[in-house]
Amino acid sequence: MKTKQRCDPIQCENAKTIREREFLERSLYRHRRKYRLWFDSKGRISNGQPLPGVLINLFRDFSLWPFIYWKKSRDVAQLNKTIYFQAALNSTTCILFLRTDHWFNIMSGGSVGHLAGVIHGLKSFGYEAHVVSTDRLKGIQEDEHFHLCEPVYGVGGNIPNFPEILYNDQLLSFISEHWLAWTPSFIYQRYSLGNYTGVELKKKYGVPYICEYNGSFSWMARHWGKGKILHERLVNRIELLNLHAADLVVVISQAMKDELLARGINGKKILVNPNAADPKIYSPNIDGSDVRSQYKLNRRTVAGFIGTFGQWHGAEILAKAFGMMLQRFPEYRERTRLLMIGDGVTMPLVKRNLEKFGVTENSVLTGLVPQEEGPKYLAACDVLVASHKPNPDGTPFFGSPTKVFEYMAMGKGIVASDLDQIGEILKHDCTAWLVKPGDIESLMMGLKTLIDDKPRRERLGKAAREELVAKYTWKEHTRKIIEKLKERCA
Repeated sequence: MKTKQRCDPIQCENAKTIREREFLERSLYRHRRKYRLWFDSKGRISNGQPLPGVLINLFRDFSLWPFIYWKKSRDVAQLNKTIYFQAALNSTTCILFLRTDHWFNIMSGGSVGHLAGVIHGLKSFGYEAHVVSTDRLKGIQEDEHFHLCEPVYGVGGNIPNFPEILYNDQLLSFISEHWLAWTPSFIYQRYSLGNYTGVELKKKYGVPYICEYNGSFSWMARHWGKGKILHERLVNRIELLNLHAADLVVVISQAMKDELLARGINGKKILVNPNAADPKIYSPNIDGSDVRSQYKLNRRTVAGFIGTFGQWHGAEILAKAFGMMLQRFPEYRERTRLLMIGDGVTMPLVKRNLEKFGVTENSVLTGLVPQEEGPKYLAACDVLVASHKPNPDGTPFFGSPTKVFEYMAMGKGIVASDLDQIGEILKHDCTAWLVKPGDIESLMMGLKTLIDDKPRRERLGKAAREELVAKYTWKEHTRKIIEKLKERCA
């Protein structure tokens, strides 16, 4: 008797960029799923391939692998010989902003806020920002200055990290077609794995190149990912190429600058520029009553956390601390709630810890919410928590958590880890209540302190917002970049 073939709709991030597609197709064939439709959040559909085509594409990728690797290694080596010059600013007010990450359908998180903040900040100084992006961006209007250049995975699509490296050719061709119409004064690129388009453009057109560097992809893969990344040597060479070629390197913390100095990057061109927030978007005046009503939070003191639940966020530690507090002080069960906004890789640990302490019913896990709805969720909270934990290898914490600045802008009492930059920007019992990083007991007592003391959390929140407005807005963040670039390119 023949087994009935199944027609499977398979969801993907982007119908044009299915990673290791032929491997997945081959696996589905083995399970007798012959008829397949790949569809993404934009409603686009890509038909499954016949088995012969799957096998041909696999053979093509692996037979071409050595040649592609050799060619890209040669391209990087040649670029490395030609980029050690200081470019000059021209008189135009047009700039080119590159977002080249192969991350798709990102609805919320620190990177979303950072991108929108910098782009709007540049525009506030009178620049006409042409944004070229791999995907649509939350908070960025899709007008005549927004240009979508979606990667199309073909040759090399089954080899990890190769699509990102091969995308350089597609992106460079796209921008070259528009360059004369834009004639940008400088290029700003948020560096992404394997991308050197900004370097190519600097060499070809002689305009200054700003590289925003947010950490080593090799380090992040080893400590927060699945281990050593494939083609690590080439990826690291491309990373260093960008750092050496840039006229200005923008980093978000001193720890990150120290890392680059140790790698031989010229310290004079490194700008330490912490993250920021928009005090108009994040404000004490935002009404969170709808959220409080939706989750039955009225008449309760709410401790809140927002994030993508990354391994450095310590969300699972917060779940333990909250559980311990309710276990040790059972009178808090009725009058307090934990509101955790977002989702991500550590969510299973968070749920496990809440269940372990029997506080699932005292907690609300909202799941992902769109970036624009984040402020009203924060407004529903009385205490906001940044429970970041130290790096697993003992190196300095190099982050500048966007949530910390958004918390400050909300004017709420903050409990935060006294961890590197966080403990430098926030002052204990002045703008926040600082706790020992990664310490459950310390975090629990910090929560209890602000939950019990409304006048204190109001005082801390007011002072934190004043500090944010004075020093850590996206306009101030962008002003420092522009001034440093003009100094470098004078």
